[in-house]
Amino acid sequence: MARAIAVASKAAITPGDDGVLWVAGDMVFTTAATLLEQGDELIEGSGPLVIDLGQAGNCDSAGLALLLEWLQRARAKGTEIRFRNVPAPLLGIARLSNVDALLPLADG
Repeated sequence: MARAIAVASKAAITPGDDGVLWVAGDMVFTTAATLLEQGDELIEGSGPLVIDLGQAGNCDSAGLALLLEWLQRARAKGTEIRFRNVPAPLLGIARLSNVDALLPLADG
């Protein structure tokens, strides 16, 4: 009988210069809660932010839910956020789910 081996995905969001938050690692079901918590702390009391996803790895629908939740929480705090370098698979899920127009995208 084959045994499944769990592989822990790692992901983090870290602040950079000029209001940029950098996401590195997988944006999937197993990392979404951790990224949500980290992002929520960094969004607190901030000015306008750009969340750069250029270093994101695998993405699934939980990654899309994460972006939408960050957006909602930021708006509730009066903080404007935009997303930059969104991976193509994540944009594809957003289009398929008909929520792509909800994502404020930043230029390069």
